[in-house]
Amino acid sequence: MGFHRRPAQPGIDRSTRVTVLSAAAVTAAAALGATPVGAAPQDKPSEVRAEVDRLYAQAEKATEAFNEADERADRLRAQVERARDSVARGQERINRMRGALGALAGAQYREGGIDPALQLMLSSDPDGYLDKATTLDRVSARHAGQLVDLRRAQRGLAQQRAEAGRKLAELEKSRTLVARHKRAVEHKLAQARRLLNSLPSKERKEYERSSRTGSRPEPPDVKGAAAPSSSRAAAAIAAARSAVGRPYVWGANGPSGFDCSGLTQWSYAQAGVGLPRTSQAQRYAGRQVSLAEAQPGDLVTYRDDASHIGMYMGNGQVVHAPYPGARVRYDPVGMMPVSSVTRV
Repeated sequence: MGFHRRPAQPGIDRSTRVTVLSAAAVTAAAALGATPVGAAPQDKPSEVRAEVDRLYAQAEKATEAFNEADERADRLRAQVERARDSVARGQERINRMRGALGALAGAQYREGGIDPALQLMLSSDPDGYLDKATTLDRVSARHAGQLVDLRRAQRGLAQQRAEAGRKLAELEKSRTLVARHKRAVEHKLAQARRLLNSLPSKERKEYERSSRTGSRPEPPDVKGAAAPSSSRAAAAIAAARSAVGRPYVWGANGPSGFDCSGLTQWSYAQAGVGLPRTSQAQRYAGRQVSLAEAQPGDLVTYRDDASHIGMYMGNGQVVHAPYPGARVRYDPVGMMPVSSVTRV
């Protein structure tokens, strides 16, 4: 391996959010477990650089899995809140129904007795009461509909409570999984930093220099590039250019810091376009075109697993968030193997 671009890596200053990891994310986290902690004395600088590249690539894949889990968690939290609201409304309805029946029972009592149907309605176990066939003929026609309504409402409420409980249990489980995943990412980044520090000073500076090129505000060769594919692409390009120089922060989607997919998501959001959170999902957020057909504003994904993404700016350049320690910058579109080009 050479030291082409160091893949955009998860930063370590992002606050942990409750997330739910997919099976693929858990597998990726487990796969991040065993890598040499430091360079052996006999390792050549080129081998160390290659290993650093590999660690950064693994960490970037883990970051995108983390982002996918985070997005799923947002949806799950919303579902939990809706379930809680539904349970609360259901309980209020049942309380009102039972309150109305209690008032009716009081009136009947004062008149000399309580209808057996009302005794059923006000019992602690109306379902059990109703399920006894011998009691069904005691339910007056006047209250039969109310009994059915209450029974249905109570069953619905029990289902809602069970569903809310399942969602909450899933969220709780996710906390452990996310913490494990986050530690795996940070472990890879720490390993990469230790390996870099093991290089001789000259080699380390050379690596640092080569991995941070292209951070100029506006490379001359981008000016005069082909026109964007649409007005929204033009707006996204302007946003991406404004982000050049801001730091890579893993799991971040702006505006002060970004990971790779966070940058493209944020840039298109400024154009009023909603993109999915991960590079893998963004790959399918539009029409696929060939690299030869790429126009400014198109999304360029890298590696077979689409674990890195940037925005094409024209004249063979992309803007992207590379990896922790680097800043949003321009780089050649061919910095890594291109897996797809997507026109949003």
